Amino acid sequence: MLKLGWWWGGALALTLAQMVAAAEPLPAYRGDARQSSVSGLSSGAFMAVQYQVAFSASVRGVGVVAGGPYYCSKGTLAGAPACMSGPPPAVGGLVLATQQFALSGQIDPLSNLAKRRVYLFSGSQDNTVKTAVVDSAESYFRKLGVPAARIEYLRGLPAGHAQITPTYGNDCGETKSPYVNHCDWKGEGYDQAGAILKQIYGPLQPRAAQLSSQVTVFDQKPYAPPGSSLADEGYVYVPRVCAEGESCKVHVALHGCRQYAGAVGDAFYGHAGYNEWADSNRIIVLYPQTTAMPPGNPNGCWDWFGYTGVNFAWKNGVQMRAIKAMADRLVSAP
Repeated sequence: MLKLGWWWGGALALTLAQMVAAAEPLPAYRGDARQSSVSGLSSGAFMAVQYQVAFSASVRGVGVVAGGPYYCSKGTLAGAPACMSGPPPAVGGLVLATQQFALSGQIDPLSNLAKRRVYLFSGSQDNTVKTAVVDSAESYFRKLGVPAARIEYLRGLPAGHAQITPTYGNDCGETKSPYVNHCDWKGEGYDQAGAILKQIYGPLQPRAAQLSSQVTVFDQKPYAPPGSSLADEGYVYVPRVCAEGESCKVHVALHGCRQYAGAVGDAFYGHAGYNEWADSNRIIVLYPQTTAMPPGNPNGCWDWFGYTGVNFAWKNGVQMRAIKAMADRLVSAP
């Protein structure tokens, strides 16, 4: 009987500990979903382009770090290598496919894109996604009506395949986990997160020297149906002024392959540099998370090549609608 009591007490303690450790539901704050934006690295960059194009009515800008044009893979894994090493598919065919998707209502009207802003980046030492692929993304946006004045494209920095920060991470030219590098550009550390947010939103207040809040974990399971390759938990940074009732906007930051939290911890959501800019500019940063899902997605990539289904690049794609629902939830309070 003593042994049974010990077991019961231990099981109860474990259950209580699990309840305490359970992630909370995604909260809601005040804001405008039409002021949202998105950026990403690698597979996150391809996903960011998909998200911008599909939801162009409400997403006002995109940051693309080592990514290519919309529908580049044409929905097959076999199409992915050309979208990384090149040569990428002809832009004209991708534009035609995009126009057909818009006409059928699978994505928002393309006329919205002329009002959107784009940041593009290709490191000269990046041998994972070659510069020719990012060049193709620039050509794609231009052909769909984004004016040259609304596109910023940096490709002279000798960076490897990584998100770039002023001080954190690997040396600039490296390509290795956690795929966050520190680089100098024009005599100072290059702040890519700041460059992306300023390109999208215009002049900003200086980045915060000290954060007013901290990254928190939330329960991503309500947005992650079976087969979605979405993790059980996601992360979000909410500046204190947003939590206290100020109206804020949402930036979605998408990690790359093998860069989800289960693989690299807080390297991306804690150190990519978005939180400091967000803190002083009333921006909530959403860090949705994938996870490895063999055999279709062993590296935890975002779906830009169709492993979740033929509708992967449309508004009703399983990952696309999950991200949109999370972003909209964050600014849904009255």
